[in-house]
Amino acid sequence: MKKLILGVMGVSMTCIPAVSKDRVTVDPDAVNSETILHAWSWNFPEMARSMKEIADAGFTMIQTSPVQQCYSPEGSGKKIFDDKVTEGNWYYYYQPTDWKIGNSILGSREQMKQMMDSAAKYSIKVIVDVLPNHTAFDIDAVSEDFYKAVGGRDRMFHSNGLAPMRDYNDRLQCTLWGSGGLPDVNTENPDFQKYYMQFVNDLIEMGVRGFRYDTAKHIGVHSDPVDTASCVKENDFWDVATGRKAVKGIRLAIPYDSLFVYGEVLQDKNVPEKEYADYFGQTASGYGWVLREALEKHSSKGLDLKSFHHQSAPEFLTTWVESHDTYANAHESAHLTDDQIRIGWVYLTARQNGTPLFFSRPAGSTRSNYYGDNILGARGNDEFKHPEVVAVNKFRTAMKGEKENVQISESGEVLLVNRGKKGAAMVNLSKSANFIDLPTDLPTGCYKDVVYGKEFKVKNGKIKGLLAPERSYIIVKK
Repeated sequence: MKKLILGVMGVSMTCIPAVSKDRVTVDPDAVNSETILHAWSWNFPEMARSMKEIADAGFTMIQTSPVQQCYSPEGSGKKIFDDKVTEGNWYYYYQPTDWKIGNSILGSREQMKQMMDSAAKYSIKVIVDVLPNHTAFDIDAVSEDFYKAVGGRDRMFHSNGLAPMRDYNDRLQCTLWGSGGLPDVNTENPDFQKYYMQFVNDLIEMGVRGFRYDTAKHIGVHSDPVDTASCVKENDFWDVATGRKAVKGIRLAIPYDSLFVYGEVLQDKNVPEKEYADYFGQTASGYGWVLREALEKHSSKGLDLKSFHHQSAPEFLTTWVESHDTYANAHESAHLTDDQIRIGWVYLTARQNGTPLFFSRPAGSTRSNYYGDNILGARGNDEFKHPEVVAVNKFRTAMKGEKENVQISESGEVLLVNRGKKGAAMVNLSKSANFIDLPTDLPTGCYKDVVYGKEFKVKNGKIKGLLAPERSYIIVKK
């Protein structure tokens, strides 16, 4: 299960606009201002208790782990990752057994309601991770109510939905075969679509105002192969999910442009990014990879940190330094220190576009013990409220409407994000102190960083000052 899960897991602007919006053509005046805290594996009570701290930290949205009923084997325990059985219990909420609210990991429907009330109190939008693409590995664990609702087991899956995908770059296999070993649901079945949309509308009624679509690139668009063997006529799931069309009398409960929706469309060969862009924002996974490489090298020399490395316009991308996949699944980013993640977050969040997502690492985690206290459902560590994180979150809000001017030193070690004449964020990627001497749009004068009180001088259109190793500084013109 550990090795099979690698292909299973995988954000866009303040509010995703109507489906007719062109998400490929760049709008130079578009400026994003929101930030997402990914409360990975936090249960509902922990999220509810932490909502004030999340708001005080400057986050405007919180993303939950999947909330639907899920696989829960006997003896699965309360650990995030169980070494004895070499599999992670956190995988289970990515294995739906029914589209009803509540599971053994996050909590009950009533506990979710309490969390939603807390989010509303502090004006935090809630994004729910949804995964219509597949069911649990164990198809016998899927509820009979679910099977009955979709017309029985024969109609639950694509004709080759139980066959494991061999080639992720083959769009037929990618959209119609099992992903990461998980059975591929016939998402074009109108009975399934109706049942799923009833779940979505239930969440909307509870106050949810956003969705992250897990494994979105494994659900076909119109140019993809159609599973005629399953009596499918067209790949219309996304038309239904985004409110373009009703299914059996059920339609998205509120206007789509009032929701924040993005899909996990991990970048690879043959992925129709432009076609997906017609429906929702997408994950900038390639950009995250380049940013992590710069953090590892302690320099961006030879790397392009200005481009978002995506076919979609940057204002419709969700960005991250790391995701739950890169940390907990493939462990690709888990070796990076909290300091490295933090300075990467400052650079990412200070920028004009993308909607950045901050992944909450487990409490007590270290670079030799990725799961830390290893308690499933517990709150993550306190990095989400580190002063530098808080400062750049609030900087981002304050810079609404201000265009960016990104400057990078010749060594690639110093990054500067100017936001009009109102502010600037500086990052030193190096493990040594560095002197900044880069062009800025700030007016001449002396400025103090809002976190450490460090002084910087601007003269003749350049900002100068000493940067401590692996540290970031935020300036806001008063």
